[in-house]
Amino acid sequence: MLSGPLIVDLEGLSLSADEISLLQKPCVGGVILFSRNIGKYNELIALITQIRQVRSDLLICVDQEGGRVQRCREGFTRIPPMQVFDAHYQSNPIEALKRARDCGWLLAAEVIAAGMDFSFTPVLDVDDEFCSVIGDRAFSANPETVLELSSAFIVGAHEAGMKVTGKHFPGHGSVKGDSHLELPVDDRAMDQIHQKDLRTFAEQMQGEARLDAIMPAHILFPQIDSQQPVGFSSLWLQSILREQLGFEGVIFSDDLTMEGAAVAGDYPARARLALEAGCDVILVCNNRKGALEVLNLLEQSPELCALPRVNLQVMRPNKTWNKDELQASERWRETRDWLLTQ
Repeated sequence: MLSGPLIVDLEGLSLSADEISLLQKPCVGGVILFSRNIGKYNELIALITQIRQVRSDLLICVDQEGGRVQRCREGFTRIPPMQVFDAHYQSNPIEALKRARDCGWLLAAEVIAAGMDFSFTPVLDVDDEFCSVIGDRAFSANPETVLELSSAFIVGAHEAGMKVTGKHFPGHGSVKGDSHLELPVDDRAMDQIHQKDLRTFAEQMQGEARLDAIMPAHILFPQIDSQQPVGFSSLWLQSILREQLGFEGVIFSDDLTMEGAAVAGDYPARARLALEAGCDVILVCNNRKGALEVLNLLEQSPELCALPRVNLQVMRPNKTWNKDELQASERWRETRDWLLTQ
């Protein structure tokens, strides 16, 4: 039986009675943790244990990229923004690729050691400072460099046992707007999009550096689909991503509470449109009322859960890590020491 397609967030460091009831709903398939849920390391472990006791099949995920987007702090290595690898790549590409690979391994191993399943990483957008919300979250403003460094990072994460999610398909680095605050519009033609942005996704569909999941951007590309942003577009998600590019992994919506998603209507309308367009999983974060409205839609519309979807359980890690043993390893110590100098 497939896990439910809805991922929800939590209010604090422990589950409330209402949240325990929420997580028991079959249409809920996972939990995403934010900084407010992650205090001291032992508090995080206690929360994860509590979630597993409610339902062991729930996925537990987090946005742990490094730099500005680093939810886990105490008990975790400080990860620099991915763009630090760009300068190293220009001077010593072999060394930079090793460091990116080790960084992916360390980040993933620490996430798994704490009991979480995966982080929504890496960012495959091509940017340095053009886009207000991407910037140094991206590996580089050069697509070839992004492809090389992100591939190394993905291999490292896979070595640690974590599944990876490439975001934000087909690329958020060529629009200035922040899709958290507005709906960005990109007027380029497909050949221009592919040449600069899309290829960082398209070339990582198989092999050791394959993507296990993809998160589409809340961006409108009028020359491709003039009606819907990528995350609500069957043209983008089914015709281009699934059929043309051959992607077989999980498609996670970006957060449906973002302003870039508002064009699709209220929260139930956004959820329906995203699922019907081809998303396997939808995220509704930081708006409990909206999440409950979506949950009600799913409970009243079983056909939405019966749409062809990838089983969420494929996002489970295929290795386990003990924190003490991890931190005693030479690879962890050497990688941690290098990262802290960046």
